[in-house]
Amino acid sequence: MKRILVVDDHAIVRRGLIGLLEDELESVEVEGAADGSSARGILAAGTWDLVVLDINLPDCGGLDLLREFREAYRHLRFIVLSAYAEDEFGLRSIQLGALAYLNKKQAAEELVIAVERVLAGQHYVTGSLAGLMADNLGGRNSPEPHQQLSNRELQVLRMIAEGLHQKEIADRLGLSAKTVSTYRARLAEKMDLHSNVELTRYAIHHHLAE
Repeated sequence: MKRILVVDDHAIVRRGLIGLLEDELESVEVEGAADGSSARGILAAGTWDLVVLDINLPDCGGLDLLREFREAYRHLRFIVLSAYAEDEFGLRSIQLGALAYLNKKQAAEELVIAVERVLAGQHYVTGSLAGLMADNLGGRNSPEPHQQLSNRELQVLRMIAEGLHQKEIADRLGLSAKTVSTYRARLAEKMDLHSNVELTRYAIHHHLAE
């Protein structure tokens, strides 16, 4: 029996994914978590084989959670499932240890295949992501400014683009306002964009914010 945890804050999506996996796969137990805190508790209470993880969570960043779980559970395998395009978060997810990255628009068609491959210890890479990886390895892609950002800086950028103020960002991330200000200054310098309007316009253009 393989145990799969689906971490997604949208109840309808979460239940749909659980139902899909239970219907299509044999000998699996699938549970859900709505946020990072719930996922931590569930993983600590038992042995799991695979986590299907959304990037957008209400209490933490999915990529930060991926890194945390990779360090805490060496045996655990991960699929990142997101509304964001592969060219924005696919490479970063794979670099952090995910064995697959899927856009939610592909999920119904490809998620079951990806889960079967990942449970077998293999990567599952879509054709478009494979092309991005090849271009990246071959040096044919000039990195976009946001690709220089750390996961936390990228998270702050996305929250700015969603219209959150500094204190709101600090509260959501569990950081001080001063720390958030430091992250904002760093990302603005790296990207050479210094107003919230410029940062928001960039994030929306590159599909970094919903």
